[in-house]
Amino acid sequence: MLATADGASLSMIQFWRYLTSALLLGAAARYERRTMPEPTGRPPWRMLDLTVLGGGAQFSVAALTLSALRYLPAATVGFLFYTFPVWVTLWSAVRGIERLTPLRVAALLCAVGGITLMVGAPGAEAMSPIGLMLALAAAVVYALYIPLMGVRQRGLPALGVSHAVAVGGTFWFVVWSVSTGALFTVPSMREFALSVTMGVLTTFAFFGFLTGLAGLGPVRAAITSTVEPLWTVLLGVVLLNQALGAGTLLGGIGVLLAVILLTLRPGRVA
Repeated sequence: MLATADGASLSMIQFWRYLTSALLLGAAARYERRTMPEPTGRPPWRMLDLTVLGGGAQFSVAALTLSALRYLPAATVGFLFYTFPVWVTLWSAVRGIERLTPLRVAALLCAVGGITLMVGAPGAEAMSPIGLMLALAAAVVYALYIPLMGVRQRGLPALGVSHAVAVGGTFWFVVWSVSTGALFTVPSMREFALSVTMGVLTTFAFFGFLTGLAGLGPVRAAITSTVEPLWTVLLGVVLLNQALGAGTLLGGIGVLLAVILLTLRPGRVA
């Protein structure tokens, strides 16, 4: 929101964001490989399937959600996208990747309920079928990305995998920016600084999520990710002076309760 206030295009912002992340993660991954006692194998960013899968999925999610905003309000798009933990849970259960335990179902319900209170469920008014399909497609793509990436990154360093995702995302955003002509637009210092700042934050986000995915598994990682809109709302209150309503507070409690439930063992639920 701050970066687009001066009229900067989203494709250009995303390009600088992913390029910054790719450079930082690349430097960190190279340092890690040089300091490892016995570095083996190719670096993950040279594995085309990993780069295309990770970067392509991240680009697809961004392109689909941004396209959905042309037809639906931001709150509706946000609600539909954050159904992805449901799809991750169902997909993992069908594929036998993770069991669908009562504890995980309870955490999933708390998370979805919290998102509903924070973002707001779609109203009774008619929704654009195109916008609906685009937003749900983004959720499904992300839901497929999480368990597939969880399997693909086994045995690989999370730092290197994060770099591969950033490199792939940079490539696709270059293609998008070139097609729209945004890549050839010189950003202002404010736009550039904000884009680079987002890239730095994305560096930690990619590394943190993929590290958590390796340790938690796709279902718990997906449900835990629902804290993202909670932090978004809280930062909106601090940075943009947005109002903090009762729905946000109750929804945040629901999301945090879901995260707490995921830390319990099945025998400790009572």
